[in-house]
Amino acid sequence: MDDFPQFMKDSVNSIASKQQSSGVRGWIYDGVDGKQMAYWICEIDGMSKEHVHEYEEYFTVVEGMYTLVIDGQRIEMCVRDEYFIAKSVPHAGEFKAGTRTIHCFGGKRAERA
Repeated sequence: MDDFPQFMKDSVNSIASKQQSSGVRGWIYDGVDGKQMAYWICEIDGMSKEHVHEYEEYFTVVEGMYTLVIDGQRIEMCVRDEYFIAKSVPHAGEFKAGTRTIHCFGGKRAERA
């Protein structure tokens, strides 16, 4: 597959553009316990500025390549690679056009558009 299925990209679940990097489209789902799952499609090469969450984050690369940057260390991630980010750990990222990722957050990460 080279895209998420259409049913996963319903506009009612689109993430607000101010809460994601330029050139990235994403969708969010909420758990009853306040946790969220999100998935993104990177339409252009770009980067996610360094940021911190007050909850854990787990993610996997479904397609393409994502470079996670933690404490100056560059962690190259390809298809099927997974990573767990502990809460309060500053992190950033770089992505290539066509990259798709799925994330699970231990708290509320995003608002809908």
